[in-house]
Amino acid sequence: MMSEETNGAAAPEDQKDKRPQINVLGQYIKDLSFENPGAPASLRPQEKQPGLQMNFNVQAKAISEDVYEVLLALEANAKIEDESLYTLELVYGGAFRLKDLPEQAIRPFLFVECPALLFPYARRLIADLTREGGFAPLALDPIDFASLYRQRLAEEQKSAEAPAPSIQ
Repeated sequence: MMSEETNGAAAPEDQKDKRPQINVLGQYIKDLSFENPGAPASLRPQEKQPGLQMNFNVQAKAISEDVYEVLLALEANAKIEDESLYTLELVYGGAFRLKDLPEQAIRPFLFVECPALLFPYARRLIADLTREGGFAPLALDPIDFASLYRQRLAEEQKSAEAPAPSIQ
């Protein structure tokens, strides 16, 4: 039988494993609204397919030294001509602990990985809410948060390079 010998001393503080740690601390509905202003008349069979306008936004803010809140805001408006069928607004949030992440990795993680983790839950809620509101479930297509983040960075760089408008 072999035994391993140690001197019993703890590793110095600077030699401890400093691998990044990422934890989802919680997910929650921060705000939710579903309006069906024309019910029950809006529930009748429609001859035309409703027009749907979708908007979404991602916000992130620090809560404490290594804990961040990420909010995925989604809004859907369904109309036939000028008649509003429904309006749905959902702000779905998550609290994330990002410990020992390199500084340059925090922002991309908050605006790409965190919303990608939250999106399937928000998507399911939206499908359930529209179905329970008397309509066909709204099945959102997946969102490429990485592509949107790169596009946003390019726009920020472009606006930073543009000359400041002159004041007259």
